[in-house]
Amino acid sequence: MRIGVAGAGLSGAVIGRALAEAGHRVVVHDPRPHVAGNCHTERDGATGVMVHRYGPHIFHTDDEGVWDHVNRFARFMPFRNRVKSTVGGKVYALPVNLHTINQFFGTALRPDEARAFIAARAEPIADPQNFEEQALAFVGRELYEAFFKGYTEKQWGCSPRDLPASILKRLPLRFNYDDNYFFHRFQGIPADGYTAMVAAMLDHPGIDLHLDTALDPGRTGEWDHVVWTGPLDGFFGYRLGRLGYRTLDFEEFRHEGDWQGCAVMNHGDAGVPWTRITEHKHFAPWEEHTGSVLYREYSRACGPDDIPYYPIRLVQEKALLSEHVAAAAGAGNVTFAGRLATYRYLDMDVTIREALDCAALLVAALAGRGRAPRFTKDPL
Repeated sequence: MRIGVAGAGLSGAVIGRALAEAGHRVVVHDPRPHVAGNCHTERDGATGVMVHRYGPHIFHTDDEGVWDHVNRFARFMPFRNRVKSTVGGKVYALPVNLHTINQFFGTALRPDEARAFIAARAEPIADPQNFEEQALAFVGRELYEAFFKGYTEKQWGCSPRDLPASILKRLPLRFNYDDNYFFHRFQGIPADGYTAMVAAMLDHPGIDLHLDTALDPGRTGEWDHVVWTGPLDGFFGYRLGRLGYRTLDFEEFRHEGDWQGCAVMNHGDAGVPWTRITEHKHFAPWEEHTGSVLYREYSRACGPDDIPYYPIRLVQEKALLSEHVAAAAGAGNVTFAGRLATYRYLDMDVTIREALDCAALLVAALAGRGRAPRFTKDPL
């Protein structure tokens, strides 16, 4: 069959590859001049540094099947994300761990002592109703105001009291000295970057790739099936309204030598306009570069011409999302896949797992066994 895929990011590449390997003819369209979507990486011409053009991506997962899949197409190098945070003129380790607690409070607590110490500072909020209450119930006011309040206000453009408590349900808080930001078994970054990995996924005789061109959602009837990985509201021409996102601006600067000594430095103070600074040569510690490429990141509301990054998913957006999901039920031969098409924030490994599972269902459906899924996962 002839399958149209809108988007050459992770979802489109994984699903397109699986369909091509099943014998279908797959045509992938992407409006950008490159594959890999927001995971796009490329060498900086002046320094040779591998730059993550849309912000850094560290691959981490406990899903062995996903790990095996990406290693089919790329050689992964070990990488541990050890984030630091500058607050009040001092540098601390994140996530909040035993070192952070002892340094911040000027103590030398053992793990059990620190656990009791933080519990005594946590506010007795039995049923937290928002982000702020959840944080206060977890860590107390001092740590909340130092490491979460200002950063969150900048990241989301609103008071933490207006954000759901669910954002902090899995707050990393450690009572040991482990400063590895992620806790998954498999962690790494492709030696040649994510763009090379996605290009390898799309390198199949059954796949025809078209960059700088978008698949027209008004012409889905020309295909036996369509996989849409673009914005859900964009599929409907935004006639139902635009779903809310936050976007990022990147201010590039360069340095000869080592600017900050780590890949990611958060800036939690509300008076500092950027959320973090990333130094990209530190994302490839197996390489050596004299020059350095850095970016200050600024978060703001996403406009019609901006790249959408983080779905807001507050009450107003969820109501509009319900209208889009209802409209999608009548979309005919279309499957909606990935973070934009399901209006959810997804880590890379979850994106790939959902794409693999969706592809298996599509292959079966196109062979007459079962029905094609409408969504990789219910957006609601």
